[in-house]
Amino acid sequence: MSRMSNAQALHLIRNADLNELGRMATNRKRELHPDKTTSFIVDRNINYTNVCWVDCKFCAFYRHANADDAYVLSYEEIGKKIEELLEIGGTQILFQGGVHPRLKIEWYEDLVEWISTHYPTITIHGFSAIEIDYIAKISKISYKEVLQRLNAKGLFSIPGAGAEILSDKVRDIIAPKKLNVADWIDVHRQAHKVGIKSTATMMFGTVEGDEDIIEHWEHMRNLQDETGGFRAYIMWSFQSDNTKLKQELPEMKKQSSNRYLRLLAVSRLYLDNFKNIQSSWVTQGSYVGQLALLFGANDLGSTMMEENVVSAAGVQNKMNQEEMIELIREVGENPAKRDTAYNILERF
Repeated sequence: MSRMSNAQALHLIRNADLNELGRMATNRKRELHPDKTTSFIVDRNINYTNVCWVDCKFCAFYRHANADDAYVLSYEEIGKKIEELLEIGGTQILFQGGVHPRLKIEWYEDLVEWISTHYPTITIHGFSAIEIDYIAKISKISYKEVLQRLNAKGLFSIPGAGAEILSDKVRDIIAPKKLNVADWIDVHRQAHKVGIKSTATMMFGTVEGDEDIIEHWEHMRNLQDETGGFRAYIMWSFQSDNTKLKQELPEMKKQSSNRYLRLLAVSRLYLDNFKNIQSSWVTQGSYVGQLALLFGANDLGSTMMEENVVSAAGVQNKMNQEEMIELIREVGENPAKRDTAYNILERF
C-alpha cells in the first residue's frame, strides 16, 4: 500500500465527500482491528497544580503563583483522588499541571515515587513535553536525564499535551513561551529511547490552516517511523470560552462536527503507522464522540472521573462506563476496557 502524500491529504480535507471519508477510514480501521473491538479506559485527570508561567492564550485553566485560587495539591489530596478512582475500578491517572516556576526534578521524583509506592496498580500517564522541558531547564539537566530519573521512580507513559499544532508559526501566535516543534519532538524521542511510551495529540481550530495540520501529522508520522513509541493519536477542537485568544480574535469560529470528523478520518488514513486513534467525546459530546467510531477511531478514550482544563473553557461533557459500553454497542462494535498500554482487561 502506497503511503498517503501531503498533497493527497490536503485534497481529501478540502474536497472529499464526508460519508466516503468515513467509509475509507472505517476500512483502514478494520484492517488494524478486524475483531471490531472498541476500547476505553477508566481513569481520572489529576491536575497537581494550576500555577503556570507560560500564559498560553488558549488556556482558561492556569493561574499565576500569586493568584488567590492558585494551588499545589498535597500528597493527601492526591491520594484521596486516587483512592476514589480505585473504588470504581480505575487503572490510570492522567497527571498533569501547569508549568510551575519553582518545582525542580527532585520534587517530581519524590511525587512519582510516592504514588508508585502507595498505589502500585495505578499507571501514571503524566507530564507533558512542556513540563519535561521546564523541569530540565530549571534543574539544569537534559531531557534524557529528566525522563530517566522519573522512569526510575515509576513513570512509564507521558501524554501528548502541549503539541497543539506542530508548526512554529502557529505556536508563535498562540503560545509564544512554549517549547518549539523541534523540542516537543525531541522530548518524545528521548522518552521513547528510555522506554517511556507516549501519545500524540493535536488541538485544532485556532489560527492554523490545512497545511499546518498536515505538517503536524507529518512530524508525528516521521517520529513514529523512527521510534515506534506512540501508542495512540488523539485530536480535539479548541474550546475558546474564557481564553485570551478568543478575546484577541473574537471572529474566530467554533469548529463544526463536520470539520472534526473530516480531520479524524483523514488522520486515520495519513497516520498509517498508528494502530490506535481516540475519539474526543470530552470536547465533542457523546453523540459526535460515538460518530467518530465510524470515522476511524477505535477507542472512546477515558471515562474521565475528573476534568478541569476543558471545563475551565466552558465545556462540560460527562460519561460513565455503562454509557460508554452502550454507545459502542449501538454502532455495532464490541466494547472492551483497557489499560494504558492498550491491553484488554475486560470485554462486555
